[in-house]
Amino acid sequence: MIKSMTGFGRCEFADEKRKYTVEIKSVNHRYLDVNIKMPKKLNFFESSIRNLLKEYMERGKVDLYITYEDYTEDNYSLKYNPQIAEEYLKYLNQMSEQFGLDNDIRVSTLSRYPDVFVMEEQVVDEKELWAGLEQALRGACEMFVDSRIKEGENLRNDLIGKLDHMLEYVDFIEERSPIIMQDYRTRLEDKIREVLGDRQIDDARIATEVTIYADKICVDEETVRLRSHIQSTKDTLLAGGGIGRKLDFIAQEMNREANTILSKANNLEISDVGINLKTDIEKVREQIQNIE
Repeated sequence: MIKSMTGFGRCEFADEKRKYTVEIKSVNHRYLDVNIKMPKKLNFFESSIRNLLKEYMERGKVDLYITYEDYTEDNYSLKYNPQIAEEYLKYLNQMSEQFGLDNDIRVSTLSRYPDVFVMEEQVVDEKELWAGLEQALRGACEMFVDSRIKEGENLRNDLIGKLDHMLEYVDFIEERSPIIMQDYRTRLEDKIREVLGDRQIDDARIATEVTIYADKICVDEETVRLRSHIQSTKDTLLAGGGIGRKLDFIAQEMNREANTILSKANNLEISDVGINLKTDIEKVREQIQNIE
């Protein structure tokens, strides 16, 4: 089982007191990069949220959105500050005596002064708050992972198809290489006959020239390694797990072998196939970037 780094998950959890909504979406990234947007009231859970997410994902640029609604009516309480009221009253009496004014202060007037009455948010039970948030988080994460697995299966099938096509190119290069050698020997003999006329041709010298040429254009080692890398990629895809970094390394090795084949190619057909091979390898590398 392989996972794509592209995914989406959403979950709502509500009880008689609160409602939590969690949305997760991600794109590919070399490492796990999590961006969390949530109400300030939940900020003290950030470390717990990050640890929970690591249970479900290893890589990707992840955006997490949390909304929270509180249905309780007793989450705020009114607090009376008698010391502040006393201070206000003391200075008002002092002003009345100092300026010879009537002191017409009533309770209703004094109660409207700042901080005489304040609304205080009640302390919330963190365990109770986390219990609901955790359910919403895990529900969203499970949907998120399912979407990644589904996309990962599509990626795997597409990649295996591309790898099989690449093997056909390797087969062609391996079949065509000996023919190139024979063609070169024939052209060399014809050229020597043209120069020497009826004089005897030195077969040993021709064999030496063909051998030197063969060393320059031989791609046997490259095709063997390339075939091995292709098979290794297929085996890794079928094995599954967190394979993105490993596949990226193998793809780099495949590209290196294809470059060597192209640099040695002295034949138009092999050059064309080599270019097609590099194109497919690049497509594979692009797809691999999306695998966790």
